[in-house]
Amino acid sequence: MVSVNPGRHQNRDATKGMTVATTRSAHTVWEGNLLEGNGVVTFDTSGAISEQPVTWAARTQEPGGKTSPEELIAAAHSSCFSMAFSHALAQAGTPPTKLVTSADVTFQPGEGITGIHLTVEGTVPGLDDDAFVAAAEDAKVNCPVSQALKAVPITLSAKLA
Repeated sequence: MVSVNPGRHQNRDATKGMTVATTRSAHTVWEGNLLEGNGVVTFDTSGAISEQPVTWAARTQEPGGKTSPEELIAAAHSSCFSMAFSHALAQAGTPPTKLVTSADVTFQPGEGITGIHLTVEGTVPGLDDDAFVAAAEDAKVNCPVSQALKAVPITLSAKLA
């Protein structure tokens, strides 16, 4: 197996070209109480994103240059949806030229994450609006992050560019 960190981040069997299960990791160091404390999120697997500060205030008020769990979920969801949608379109014989996806994750203190809205605009030669929307709805339901977030209402706006 090809592995960056043996036993944790395996992704491709070099001898067979098969994709195998992967695990991606991040960690947070938090100091202090919820309202006045602060933390730093570290992206352990790739290191592609520098350490990011996180605070309760950044989660519930203006971000002030800090991230939040909801922003991290939005990033994960928009990228996963784009991959799933691109794959589904290609499998149907209409690969996209471009997909632009955003995810808006709503957090209500005391309630938690109350909804996610995906917005996608795409350039897909040979596909009409109805087929694009239907394929986007299917990708919304079936992308792995959507599957993991089933407890939260997920809505979608989709249109061709």
